[in-house]
Amino acid sequence: MFCDKAMELVRELHRAPEGQLLAFNEDGLRQVLEEMKALYEQNQSDVYDRLLRIRALRWEYGSVLPNVLQFHMSAEEMQWFNHYKKSLATYMRSLGEDEGLDITQDMKPPKSLYIEVRCLKDYGEFEVDDGTSVLLKKNSQHFLPRWKCEQLIRQGVLEHVLW
Repeated sequence: MFCDKAMELVRELHRAPEGQLLAFNEDGLRQVLEEMKALYEQNQSDVYDRLLRIRALRWEYGSVLPNVLQFHMSAEEMQWFNHYKKSLATYMRSLGEDEGLDITQDMKPPKSLYIEVRCLKDYGEFEVDDGTSVLLKKNSQHFLPRWKCEQLIRQGVLEHVLW
Protein backbone atom coordinates (compact mmCIF):
# COMPACT_ATOMS: atom_id res chain seq x y z
CA MET A 1 0.00 0.00 0.00
CA PHE A 2 1.16 3.53 -0.72
CA CYS A 3 2.87 5.39 2.13
CA ASP A 4 3.82 2.22 4.02
CA LYS A 5 7.53 2.74 3.29
CA ALA A 6 7.35 6.40 4.30
CA MET A 7 5.61 5.51 7.56
CA GLU A 8 8.22 2.84 8.26
CA LEU A 9 11.04 5.39 7.82
CA VAL A 10 9.31 7.74 10.26
CA ARG A 11 8.82 4.91 12.78
CA GLU A 12 12.51 3.97 12.50
CA LEU A 13 13.49 7.55 13.25
CA HIS A 14 11.22 7.68 16.32
CA ARG A 15 12.51 4.31 17.63
CA ALA A 16 16.09 5.57 17.63
CA PRO A 17 17.36 6.52 21.09
CA GLU A 18 17.31 10.26 21.88
CA GLY A 19 20.43 12.00 20.65
CA GLN A 20 21.38 9.23 18.21
CA LEU A 21 20.98 9.07 14.48
CA LEU A 22 20.33 5.85 12.57
CA ALA A 23 22.21 5.01 9.40
CA PHE A 24 20.81 6.68 6.30
CA ASN A 25 18.31 4.27 4.67
CA GLU A 26 18.99 4.99 1.00
CA ASP A 27 16.98 2.03 -0.25
CA GLY A 28 13.96 3.01 1.87
CA LEU A 29 14.13 6.63 0.71
CA ARG A 30 14.40 5.54 -2.93
CA GLN A 31 11.27 3.39 -2.52
CA VAL A 32 9.40 6.31 -0.92
CA LEU A 33 10.37 8.57 -3.83
CA GLU A 34 9.18 5.93 -6.32
CA GLU A 35 5.83 5.74 -4.48
CA MET A 36 5.57 9.53 -4.55
CA LYS A 37 6.25 9.54 -8.28
CA ALA A 38 3.59 6.87 -8.87
CA LEU A 39 1.08 8.83 -6.76
CA TYR A 40 1.86 12.02 -8.66
CA GLU A 41 1.38 10.30 -12.03
CA GLN A 42 -1.90 8.75 -10.88
CA ASN A 43 -3.08 12.13 -9.64
CA GLN A 44 -2.19 13.76 -12.97
CA SER A 45 -4.12 11.05 -14.79
CA ASP A 46 -7.16 11.57 -12.54
CA VAL A 47 -7.07 15.36 -13.07
CA TYR A 48 -6.83 14.90 -16.84
CA ASP A 49 -9.77 12.45 -16.86
CA ARG A 50 -11.82 14.90 -14.81
CA LEU A 51 -11.06 17.75 -17.23
CA LEU A 52 -12.15 15.55 -20.15
CA ARG A 53 -15.46 14.97 -18.36
CA ILE A 54 -15.87 18.70 -17.69
CA ARG A 55 -15.18 19.43 -21.36
CA ALA A 56 -17.85 16.88 -22.33
CA LEU A 57 -20.31 18.65 -20.00
CA ARG A 58 -19.96 21.81 -22.12
CA TRP A 59 -21.06 19.85 -25.18
CA GLU A 60 -23.89 18.12 -23.33
CA TYR A 61 -25.36 20.99 -21.28
CA GLY A 62 -24.20 24.09 -23.11
CA SER A 63 -22.43 27.11 -21.66
CA VAL A 64 -24.42 27.11 -18.39
CA LEU A 65 -24.03 24.05 -16.19
CA PRO A 66 -26.78 22.97 -13.81
CA ASN A 67 -26.12 23.95 -10.18
CA VAL A 68 -25.89 20.31 -9.12
CA LEU A 69 -22.87 19.86 -11.41
CA GLN A 70 -21.26 23.16 -10.43
CA PHE A 71 -21.56 22.17 -6.77
CA HIS A 72 -19.24 19.20 -7.38
CA MET A 73 -16.59 21.25 -9.16
CA SER A 74 -13.68 23.09 -7.56
CA ALA A 75 -13.09 26.79 -8.19
CA GLU A 76 -10.18 25.88 -10.48
CA GLU A 77 -12.37 23.48 -12.45
CA MET A 78 -15.03 26.18 -12.88
CA GLN A 79 -12.32 28.56 -14.04
CA TRP A 80 -11.10 25.96 -16.55
CA PHE A 81 -14.70 25.35 -17.74
CA ASN A 82 -15.28 29.10 -18.23
CA HIS A 83 -12.03 29.45 -20.16
CA TYR A 84 -12.93 26.44 -22.34
CA LYS A 85 -16.43 27.73 -23.12
CA LYS A 86 -15.02 31.16 -24.06
CA SER A 87 -12.41 29.58 -26.32
CA LEU A 88 -15.07 27.40 -27.95
CA ALA A 89 -17.38 30.40 -28.45
CA THR A 90 -14.54 32.40 -30.05
CA TYR A 91 -13.79 29.51 -32.39
CA MET A 92 -17.47 29.07 -33.37
CA ARG A 93 -17.80 32.83 -34.09
CA SER A 94 -14.84 32.54 -36.46
CA LEU A 95 -16.66 29.91 -38.57
CA GLY A 96 -19.24 30.48 -41.25
CA GLU A 97 -20.83 33.80 -42.06
CA ASP A 98 -21.54 36.84 -39.87
CA GLU A 99 -23.04 34.97 -36.92
CA GLY A 100 -20.60 32.07 -36.92
CA LEU A 101 -21.53 28.42 -36.68
CA ASP A 102 -22.70 26.58 -33.57
CA ILE A 103 -20.89 23.27 -33.83
CA THR A 104 -22.42 22.02 -30.58
CA GLN A 105 -25.79 21.50 -32.28
CA ASP A 106 -26.80 18.32 -34.09
CA MET A 107 -24.30 16.04 -32.42
CA LYS A 108 -26.00 13.23 -34.36
CA PRO A 109 -27.47 13.67 -37.85
CA PRO A 110 -31.18 14.44 -37.51
CA LYS A 111 -33.83 12.21 -39.06
CA SER A 112 -36.08 15.22 -39.53
CA LEU A 113 -35.60 18.97 -39.27
CA TYR A 114 -38.65 19.47 -37.03
CA ILE A 115 -39.56 17.62 -33.87
CA GLU A 116 -42.43 17.60 -31.44
CA VAL A 117 -41.45 18.75 -27.95
CA ARG A 118 -43.19 19.06 -24.60
CA CYS A 119 -42.29 21.88 -22.26
CA LEU A 120 -41.27 20.59 -18.82
CA LYS A 121 -41.22 23.99 -17.10
CA ASP A 122 -42.28 27.55 -17.78
CA TYR A 123 -39.65 29.18 -20.00
CA GLY A 124 -41.35 32.18 -21.61
CA GLU A 125 -41.06 33.54 -25.16
CA PHE A 126 -38.99 31.53 -27.62
CA GLU A 127 -38.20 32.97 -31.04
CA VAL A 128 -38.14 30.68 -34.08
CA ASP A 129 -36.15 31.27 -37.31
CA ASP A 130 -38.94 33.01 -39.20
CA GLY A 131 -39.28 35.63 -36.43
CA THR A 132 -42.41 34.19 -34.84
CA SER A 133 -42.46 33.68 -31.10
CA VAL A 134 -43.77 30.67 -29.24
CA LEU A 135 -44.74 30.77 -25.58
CA LEU A 136 -43.14 27.82 -23.80
CA LYS A 137 -45.35 27.00 -20.82
CA LYS A 138 -45.21 23.88 -18.69
CA ASN A 139 -46.93 20.87 -20.36
CA SER A 140 -47.46 22.69 -23.68
CA GLN A 141 -46.46 20.84 -26.87
CA HIS A 142 -44.93 22.38 -29.99
CA PHE A 143 -43.59 21.35 -33.39
CA LEU A 144 -40.28 23.24 -33.69
CA PRO A 145 -36.98 23.17 -35.61
CA ARG A 146 -34.75 20.53 -34.05
CA TRP A 147 -31.65 22.71 -33.96
CA LYS A 148 -33.46 25.42 -32.01
CA CYS A 149 -34.64 22.88 -29.40
CA GLU A 150 -31.58 20.75 -28.72
CA GLN A 151 -30.02 23.14 -26.22
CA LEU A 152 -33.29 23.44 -24.29
CA ILE A 153 -33.70 19.67 -24.32
CA ARG A 154 -30.22 19.26 -22.80
CA GLN A 155 -31.06 21.90 -20.19
CA GLY A 156 -34.22 20.05 -19.19
CA VAL A 157 -36.64 22.75 -20.38
CA LEU A 158 -38.06 20.63 -23.21
CA GLU A 159 -38.38 16.93 -23.88
CA HIS A 160 -38.60 15.28 -27.27
CA VAL A 161 -42.03 13.65 -27.66
CA LEU A 162 -41.60 10.23 -29.23
CA TRP A 163 -44.61 8.35 -30.59
